[in-house]
Amino acid sequence: MHTLEEIFTLKNIVIYIICINLIGFSVMWLDKRKAKKGQWRISEQFLFYVTLLGGGFGTIIGMYTFRHKTKKMRFTIGFPIILISEIILFGYVIVKYLI
Repeated sequence: MHTLEEIFTLKNIVIYIICINLIGFSVMWLDKRKAKKGQWRISEQFLFYVTLLGGGFGTIIGMYTFRHKTKKMRFTIGFPIILISEIILFGYVIVKYLI
């Protein structure tokens, strides 16, 4: 059995952040592609879940790269608010517990 310290290493956290942001970017691309073809879409709720799980950079970059959801205020304001909140929380945790 692994301890939390063994699981939550800096290396594992960086790998997770990279992966979740690649997923965020990819789901924005995929949803835009499906929208153009008139196919089944990825739910807006799922896009927010990916952002909440740490994929804010990926979903925001994907949103503007593919010009997807840029006219919807809940995305243009919601994604950045989630990202900024997570950055503040992450900074707090680092200062409180690691420094």
